[in-house]
Amino acid sequence: MLMTFIALGAGLAVGAALVAVIHAILTRRKAAGIVVDAQTQARDITEKARKEAADQIREASLSAKEKFIQLRNEFEASSREQKKELQQMERRLQQRETKLDQRQSQSDRLDNEIKNRDRDLLKRIAAVDAKEGRIDELIAAQQEKLEALSGLTAEQAKRELTQGLEQEARIDCAKLIKRMEEEATEQALNRSRHILSTTMQKIASEYVSENTVSVVDLPSDEMKGRIIGREGRNIRALEMAAGVDLIVDDTPGAVTISSFDPMRRELAAMALKRLIQDGRIHPGRIEEIVEKSQAELEARVLEEGEAAVMELGIPDLHIEIIKMLGKLKFRTSYGQNVLSHSKEVARLAEILAKELGVNAAIAKRAGLLHDIGKAIDREMEGTHIQLGVDFLRRIGESEAVIHAMECHHGDVEPRMVEAVLVTIADALSAARPGARRDVLESYVRRLEKLEEIAGGFQGVSKAYAVQAGRELRIIVESQKISDEQSFWLAKDIARKIEGEVQYPGQIKVTVIRETRAVDYAK
Repeated sequence: MLMTFIALGAGLAVGAALVAVIHAILTRRKAAGIVVDAQTQARDITEKARKEAADQIREASLSAKEKFIQLRNEFEASSREQKKELQQMERRLQQRETKLDQRQSQSDRLDNEIKNRDRDLLKRIAAVDAKEGRIDELIAAQQEKLEALSGLTAEQAKRELTQGLEQEARIDCAKLIKRMEEEATEQALNRSRHILSTTMQKIASEYVSENTVSVVDLPSDEMKGRIIGREGRNIRALEMAAGVDLIVDDTPGAVTISSFDPMRRELAAMALKRLIQDGRIHPGRIEEIVEKSQAELEARVLEEGEAAVMELGIPDLHIEIIKMLGKLKFRTSYGQNVLSHSKEVARLAEILAKELGVNAAIAKRAGLLHDIGKAIDREMEGTHIQLGVDFLRRIGESEAVIHAMECHHGDVEPRMVEAVLVTIADALSAARPGARRDVLESYVRRLEKLEEIAGGFQGVSKAYAVQAGRELRIIVESQKISDEQSFWLAKDIARKIEGEVQYPGQIKVTVIRETRAVDYAK
């Protein structure tokens, strides 16, 4: 029995040991499986992280390449623009250098001609001196013989000859002078006709009339509503910022900009086009775009002035004068573009000066600057001539050019031929067909109205509207109007004209009172 229990206990102990061993084996296998799963998961996580890192590196590389390409394109565009500007500057410098070389060669040629003429003159003077000495000797010998033969001294013979020939000489001189005056007048008329016709043929060109409205095309009619804005706030903001009137009517695909000032119209058109391209249209954006367009317009004004100067070959003008010339691109007179008119007057004056053999440089320069005051007269009081004269003197322009340009309306008496040529060139450019768009009937009515106003005042004898309506000359009766009254009469007539007549610029009112003293010799 005891042995049985011992055997049973030993068997249980062996079983328990086997169970423990089996449990340990199973536990170890389970732990090994967990480790294998963990390693597998770790490999998966590592592989996934590696792939994500590679994708991020690839995306970063692509982004860097795109940024590099963008920067390279911007740099190339900037380089092309700078290269273009440098090429333009180089062309200008080459043109100036060519002109300077031409002037130098002309100066050298003139110096050589002057030296040759000096040598010829010295030789001729020496020859003349020698001949004069010989003639004096012959005259003295002949005089002695004549005095011996006639029994009269030289003074007595001279006095008798003078008295006898003086009357005949006067008659002959009068006839000769009259014939020469007639021939000179005829030749001058023929010559002037030839010069004017030749000059007008060389400058014949067409003019395009300037208007007081500009039209901006729209991509669609839906854009009209965006331009108007809620309760019209956008259109009001643009009108206030640019100083124009915007007309949005039933015209499909277009907006009309109206203003008497071409620069304001151009500014508004530039700003509106940029707003349409940008798409963001609201008051704040409108003000910003108008400011940027203003800067662009100022740069364009300078470019227009420089182009005009280079076209005419006058490179030494002051920068302020060039800016004023650029402003004339956006100014009209009777529908005629003032800058185009000024360039044409410069060419006409230059050709006329060359035909007559006077200073063509002064004539051309004064012709270009003759209407420079029209770029200022909307900003300051005064006629465009006086404003232009003051401006050019302040800049330091030569007095010869200033005098030639201030005479072109006849307000100042010309003291040089170039001033007369500028006046003629201005009249030719303005008077030829198609240059100006002024209705004849309204023009005549305005002149008649001026004369009618002056004739309605007590004591006025005659009134004449002259200088294309720029001046009203009034002749009064000296018995009815005194010198003091004529002063106040001019003021009264000027005030009435301001209230009843529409006219461009200013009208000069001149009252003329004549005092005559008459007596008779009995």
